Amino acid sequence: MPKRRAILKSIPDFKSEAEEREFWETHDSTEYVDWSNAQFVTFTNLKPSTETISLRLPAPLLADLKSLANKRDVPYQSLLKMFLAERVASELRESTATRQYATRSARGRTSRAKPAP
Repeated sequence: MPKRRAILKSIPDFKSEAEEREFWETHDSTEYVDWSNAQFVTFTNLKPSTETISLRLPAPLLADLKSLANKRDVPYQSLLKMFLAERVASELRESTATRQYATRSARGRTSRAKPAP
């Protein structure tokens, strides 16, 4: 006796990625997608978007980082990347603002010739 196909539910429209994430965390995808039609795909031309580095940190700093990550329920390496990204962006904004200020200041100055000795 052949299996009877279940009628699939339609996937709702989501207002945000967070709303969609919350939906899929609480619903079974097999009620919405016929996985028997899925095909295996390989992405051969993809390159890793991250690069592995070795970083030595003082043990107390690493312990604090792990503690903060645990409170936020994220892996400590992800939290470290977030902290670094925020600080690098801040430094870049600051250096750009400083460079722009210096350029504006230099434009406003008048050039004076030194008097002959």
